[in-house]
Amino acid sequence: MPQLIPHAGPQRVIAASNFVNTVGSGLYLTAGVLYFTQAVHLPAAQVGLGLGIAGFVSLGVGIAAGHLADRHGARGVYAATLVVRALATAGFVLADSFWPFVCAVCAATGAQAAGLAARSPLIRRYGGDRPQEFRAYLRSVTNIGISLGALLAGCAVQVGTHSAYQLLVLGNAVAFAASAAVLVFLPPVMPGPKAGGPRWIALRDRPYLLITALDGIMAVQFKVLTVAIPLWLVAATTAPPWLVSGTMLVNTVIVIAFQVRASRNIDSPAAGAGAYRRSGVAFLMSCSLIALTAGIPAWAAATLLMAAVVIHTVGELWHSAAGFEVSFALAPEHATGQYLGVFGLGASLAEALGPSLLIALCITWGRPGWYVVGALFALTGLAAPLAVRWAQRHRQPCRTQLESAVKVPAA
Repeated sequence: MPQLIPHAGPQRVIAASNFVNTVGSGLYLTAGVLYFTQAVHLPAAQVGLGLGIAGFVSLGVGIAAGHLADRHGARGVYAATLVVRALATAGFVLADSFWPFVCAVCAATGAQAAGLAARSPLIRRYGGDRPQEFRAYLRSVTNIGISLGALLAGCAVQVGTHSAYQLLVLGNAVAFAASAAVLVFLPPVMPGPKAGGPRWIALRDRPYLLITALDGIMAVQFKVLTVAIPLWLVAATTAPPWLVSGTMLVNTVIVIAFQVRASRNIDSPAAGAGAYRRSGVAFLMSCSLIALTAGIPAWAAATLLMAAVVIHTVGELWHSAAGFEVSFALAPEHATGQYLGVFGLGASLAEALGPSLLIALCITWGRPGWYVVGALFALTGLAAPLAVRWAQRHRQPCRTQLESAVKVPAA
């Protein structure tokens, strides 16, 4: 157990703040939609539309927040995003119609995207020699926090009253506020040196933008477990419905136990590119196994499905580790927040477009759609090493220009 706890000091503060934050996220992810449909009585179609609007509104917020964190100090900007998220979440209890709901959820989703970008300079500054490995550790902590939040949310859903749902929402807001309060114990990060050239350099870095796009395509895999597999299991297989919870449990346990270990040997952009390639192959194998679960006995479908989830989760470990390494290693230190804000665009687009894509291909089309999705992941994984090599060739001239721009002339 001691190896599972970060060193005392800034790393432990960041981990504690992240844990409290993700317990609140687990409350919302599990029962947020139910709150708006069951307690507020908004039509499900309006809730889906509002969440989609919020996803697109938040796309550019991370870049701006990351830039502010680079220029004015990451701790204060990150804490401010958590406070805004707490206030916006508390505002859910006042959202009794569509447009107040849209305003509140846009503010909360935008603050979430901003927080992920603003936190990146903190991870780079206090993550030790391998901030990518510390980021992998935080992902394990995230899964633990979300799992605990989901258990607490289950109690509110079981009670099912309007008051129980409101307590759930307020508990979510309190968690975000407490997460911001924990950051008081974190030493501030001083802004990096200003460099010459354009302000929004990440948006001009074409190789990095290509890697962002490829990672965004790969990030659709996160919706396979939460969207495609549950719908496929119920509609197309004879496997027992409770297996939906079983697949999520297996995925969560593997990520908690092995994410740090999977990231340990991925310690260079070249290693990250190889991990992208391996993850694409794993997702192809997983999707192919899922496609075979239709029309076979329940025991066989359940066995194949669980095997597919294990293989998929191994691919998820590689994909996440590759993203941690490549996104940090190819981002200049003085613009970490801005670059990681850009990198988050891929995941945000996957969040917004992934469910409809998977439903159209895997559920509506059926078995052939699973093969198409698997092939898409595999081809993306094969393209990633080419994009990483291009980014490395592009990175050296940029580094030379930066050193010249920030060099202090001798007295």
